[in-house]
Amino acid sequence: MIHLAREDIRHTLGKFIVTAMGVGMLLGIVLIMMGVYRGMISDAEVLLDDLNVDLWVVQENTLGPFAEGSRVHEDLKYVIRSVEGVDKSEAITFQSIQLDKGEKKVRIFLIGYDVFGSIIPINKARLVSGRTLKKDHYEIVVTDKTGFSLDDKIKIGRHFYTVVGITHGTVSSGGDPLVYVSLKDAQQIQFSYSNKRIQSDRARGIKAQEPPMVNAVIAMLKKGYLVDDVAENIRKWHHKSVYTREEESIVLTRNVIEKASKQIGLFTVILVGVSTIIIALIIYTMTLEKMKEISIMKLIGLPNSMIVKMIVEETLLLGVLAFIFGNIFAHLIYGKFPKHVLLNISDAWGLFGIVIIASIVASFIGVKKVISADPTAAIGG
Repeated sequence: MIHLAREDIRHTLGKFIVTAMGVGMLLGIVLIMMGVYRGMISDAEVLLDDLNVDLWVVQENTLGPFAEGSRVHEDLKYVIRSVEGVDKSEAITFQSIQLDKGEKKVRIFLIGYDVFGSIIPINKARLVSGRTLKKDHYEIVVTDKTGFSLDDKIKIGRHFYTVVGITHGTVSSGGDPLVYVSLKDAQQIQFSYSNKRIQSDRARGIKAQEPPMVNAVIAMLKKGYLVDDVAENIRKWHHKSVYTREEESIVLTRNVIEKASKQIGLFTVILVGVSTIIIALIIYTMTLEKMKEISIMKLIGLPNSMIVKMIVEETLLLGVLAFIFGNIFAHLIYGKFPKHVLLNISDAWGLFGIVIIASIVASFIGVKKVISADPTAAIGG
């Protein structure tokens, strides 16, 4: 049996490989885009998984604390703790701020929690050095992504905080590093006014201070109680918005990162379409370049089916090589992206199936040209 595809590729091996590498880079970008989406979903779940609480109690008629602003009184935690079925409840704050790191600014997501409370948001499995917070003031736990080291002094607001622990893999839904301080420090950072603001308020006769505020109260239930029933009880009698673990996950994926995920999905579809068109154009160009040889094959009696098989085999081989190069390219560069890129095997196999289908579809344009080739063109030179 004559392996026309193998012989044709052997004569243009360098060109064929370079072409496959070019298409592979496009497919690599497609894989990266899929990985960015997976990374966003994974990042959104980090804090929820670390806390692993049953209920999120936030300001009434809000999607807080991640999708909307939410402010509730700190003493709400005692009210929630008294609700039937609730085992533990604690107040917690969230805010995005910028930290000074030399001449650079590091954007972080600051979490404030009761150091001596019953619910600790720091996952000890993620703690790579140091310890968790043990004091009410001026200690901070950072993630290694911030670039800070143990015992570093970080200025936030009016005070300096000492790094006592470093975590790994802790990020917010937006991909910002998670940083932890005590609840009292977080309240001072988030809710305290500057000296000038206080002076201005006093000049206006404003002297009242708000009671301590937080962004949410989180709770864990006793065994045997249904989370939906307890949540509805709190909504009914305490006039707060309450979200279960699953509902909070939906808020994060639908309300916080939905637009970004749709945008990434659209880019992915466009890139797959562009890759298909490029493969089709390459096969068409390769077919045009050997039209005289194809005419000679038809003139000496080779059936169309054998020539068509050559075109399809070349196209499939181009697609497979491009997919391999794309995987190599994606794994070489994904770590350079500022956001978390999570490359899944299932996504790679899904892309492989799309590439094979796209290659077969793209080969049709070359097949059509082969079938319409005139054998007499070989005689005319």
